[in-house]
Amino acid sequence: MSGGKIPHGTWQEKLIAEARQRETEREKGYRTRALKIHPPICARCGREFGGKKLRDLTVHHRDHNHENNPADGSNWELLCLYCHDNEHQRQLEATGGSGNARGGGDVATHSPFSNLKALLDGKKAT
Repeated sequence: MSGGKIPHGTWQEKLIAEARQRETEREKGYRTRALKIHPPICARCGREFGGKKLRDLTVHHRDHNHENNPADGSNWELLCLYCHDNEHQRQLEATGGSGNARGGGDVATHSPFSNLKALLDGKKAT
């Protein structure tokens, strides 16, 4: 490695790129099928999606196994981004996961929207 340059295209980089490409193709496949089977409505909050907003609707695997993709869609439900994140957070909490990518440690205690109602009502924060 002369001149401090890192060689491009190591076997590890190629392996990771191929795995990501396969995952993307698999996701597109079951997403397309799920959107044909299920109406474009979040199964939790009932919000409808269409047009450009359809991208905010995700396919959630009920058993949390992304390899379990039956043709009838029985393991899928369509969830908006917010409900999908909430579902995975609830799953983490139920299994004792921290929800923290670092695997423990400090937990955020700041709540940026705690005063939102007062702000929307035009009241001064206390």
